[in-house]
Amino acid sequence: MKRSELLTQLSGSILRIKIGHPLRVAVDGVDASGKTFLANELAQILKKSGRQTIRVSLDAFHNPREIRYKKGRNSPEGYYADSFNNKAVIESVLKPLGPKGDFRYQREGFDYKTNREIASPTGKADRGAILLMDGIFLQRPELVDYWDLKIFLDVGFASTVARAVQRDGWYLGSKQEITTIYNKRYVPGQKLYLEEVNPKKAADIVIDNSDFQNPIIKKSLDADFLNTAHS
Repeated sequence: MKRSELLTQLSGSILRIKIGHPLRVAVDGVDASGKTFLANELAQILKKSGRQTIRVSLDAFHNPREIRYKKGRNSPEGYYADSFNNKAVIESVLKPLGPKGDFRYQREGFDYKTNREIASPTGKADRGAILLMDGIFLQRPELVDYWDLKIFLDVGFASTVARAVQRDGWYLGSKQEITTIYNKRYVPGQKLYLEEVNPKKAADIVIDNSDFQNPIIKKSLDADFLNTAHS
């Protein structure tokens, strides 16, 4: 389908979900699968509906370098286990926006570029707000039960590594350096996640985003999901 059709279908489904607190939407997928771009696209459309739309990225909740690399700079296990402060994600974002929360949240907690904590202002969500959060590993055991809707972008590693080479030069170095660290750390670390969690099976919506302009919905919401109140 055309990308505009995908966005229309996704945004329509999101707006139809009945819930008694802010809707917490995970945009999950391996690195460079297009998560941030999709979340930003959806946010622009959903804002036009009049619903408060909150954009948060998991990248704003990294752990400090000394934690991220304590198992070694190239450790796949370290990438999966230690990259992100999942407790902060829960306490700052997911729990406050949940059924027993006070709707006060923070968008960020740590800047991995400067390796410093961020004093993020507290925001206040409306009861009918929509949280769109993009990131890898969003369906890991610590986080999965906090989501009201889980979207997974399914893209093969051959495509995502090629995208990363174009994207990450400012941070990771030359094409060879980027390819090496992806093959040693990032791809094996993400395979650990895929094997442990099987996020494609657990997700509510699965999208093949290999062809950015012509994505394919491989799994969509059924009528029961759309018409059932989630809490």
